[in-house]
Amino acid sequence: MYHSIRIASAEDYPKITEIWESAVKATHDFLSEADFEYFKEIIPKDYLPNLEVYLISLNNEIKGFGAVSEDTLEMLFIHSNSHGKGLGKILCQFLKDKTDFTKVDVNEQNPQAIGFYQKIGFKKIRRSEKDGSGKDYPIIHMSL
Repeated sequence: MYHSIRIASAEDYPKITEIWESAVKATHDFLSEADFEYFKEIIPKDYLPNLEVYLISLNNEIKGFGAVSEDTLEMLFIHSNSHGKGLGKILCQFLKDKTDFTKVDVNEQNPQAIGFYQKIGFKKIRRSEKDGSGKDYPIIHMSL
C-alpha cells in the first residue's frame, strides 16, 4: 500500500468534490438534500480557493483531502471506499506536523468523526447549536 500527499490545485476540485460527496453521503445522513447541494456548490467556490488543501493518494489514486486554517483543521474527508484504511489518520498527522493545528469542529450528528478525533487525542471542549454557516447542525468543538 503506497500513499503520497501533495498540495491540490484548481484542476483537482472536481475530484475533491467527488470525495466530499462520497464521504458526506456515508457519514452525514442528517444533512438535508438542500444543504447537501448548498455545500457541494460553495466548497469549490468559496472554501477551496482560500485554503491550502492537501490530497492523499493511495496507489496514485486520490482518496482524500484536508486543509487547515490558522489553528483549526477545517476539513478532512476520505472517500467512503477508503474509510478504515488509516488514510485519515496519516493525512491528519501530516497536517498536524506541517501546521501544528490544535482544534477541529465536528458535526454532533457524526459520531464516527467524533470517535476518530477522540482516538487521535482530541477532547470535546464546547458545543454550538449552529454550524459555521448558521445552519441548524450542532457542532462539537474539540481541542488537543
